Amino acid sequence: MASDREKKILHRGKYLQLCAGGGWEWVERVGCSGVVMILPLTEGGEAVLIDQFRVPLAKRVIEFPAGLVGDREAAEESLETAALRELEEETGFTAEEITRVAFGPPSAGLSPESVDIFLATGLTRVGEGGGDETEDIEVAVVPLKEVDRWLEKKIAEGCLVDPKVYAGLYFIFKEASR
Repeated sequence: MASDREKKILHRGKYLQLCAGGGWEWVERVGCSGVVMILPLTEGGEAVLIDQFRVPLAKRVIEFPAGLVGDREAAEESLETAALRELEEETGFTAEEITRVAFGPPSAGLSPESVDIFLATGLTRVGEGGGDETEDIEVAVVPLKEVDRWLEKKIAEGCLVDPKVYAGLYFIFKEASR
């Protein structure tokens, strides 16, 4: 990647900036310090997924709850605090325990961003979820035995599935088999 001396900001918006350098163009987020994704697993062996309308795709997308770190009043919040906040905001669940299971770039050719992935267990339902006023989220609690069939049904209905769902299910099935 281009060094800071080579990096040129081509355009800066409220949430993203387009950068260039070293023969590359890429996007960076503005006003946050990281990204978290949460893999909620209930005591009953269910995965908690979200079905969210995504404006850039003009479609609903099946995902695990996720969000930005330090993008609100708490600019210095920890990854774990952000993960717990996003879990409750998007799904209505809290977790007794979260464990970081993976870290890496979801789109290395587009952005330098990395995602910290947390497994959430000891779940308690405390609300409806659904996200904040800018989000259109439906919560789905899906038995692991039915998750493949459920995803196929959602695809047949016209939804897209974020490929990180399949990676996240690896960690959920690994935990559930213990």
